[in-house]
Amino acid sequence: MTDLVLIIGDKNLSTWSLRPWLAMTHLGIPFREENIRLDRPDSRERLKAASPSGLVPCLKDGAAVVWDSLAILEHLNDRFPDKNLWPRAPEARAHARSIAAEMHAGFSNLRTVWPMQVLRRDLRHLTSGGVARDIARIAELWTEARDRFGAREGGPFLYGDFSIADAMYAPVATRFRTYGPVELPRPAADWMETILETPAMKSWVAGAEAEVAADRR
Repeated sequence: MTDLVLIIGDKNLSTWSLRPWLAMTHLGIPFREENIRLDRPDSRERLKAASPSGLVPCLKDGAAVVWDSLAILEHLNDRFPDKNLWPRAPEARAHARSIAAEMHAGFSNLRTVWPMQVLRRDLRHLTSGGVARDIARIAELWTEARDRFGAREGGPFLYGDFSIADAMYAPVATRFRTYGPVELPRPAADWMETILETPAMKSWVAGAEAEVAADRR
């Protein structure tokens, strides 16, 4: 039995939970999933008991507890160096770390106005100025990563092979599908299609469908 336990929230809604879950699933890192449904009468109590921050996700690795998405991904990089969660080349790795940190700390307009709803499609939501600026910056980052690094390496992800950067931006791809369509440069659009079509992402969506179906019973 694996020592890794990943505590997550609703698959239809929890962007931060998706990030480490997607990376671990895509890369074949074994873990046990614990799901705490959000916005329920006992949610706050269960979250406080499960995570030091009272938020998800939270990773338990034996005696180690990690309770932030990017910190979890960095922990996994240390724990499983053979999985190469960051690009090997120093220049690509520096770029990937920078855009991952920018996602972690920024794009508040997009996150607030376009909350993740994995199962919704093509809502054609009008963009505010702040959302439009966030979209433009994200499109720029995806395109630069693909043009400078991914295309050169030959793989379909931002830096060729799957990395933490792909995991960090995966929830944005679901938002673009939900509230779009969003016009993107071809390299960015190709990456978005790639991440949405990964078996791991499809498995997450199937989990969201199962949760929603259970709520309707």
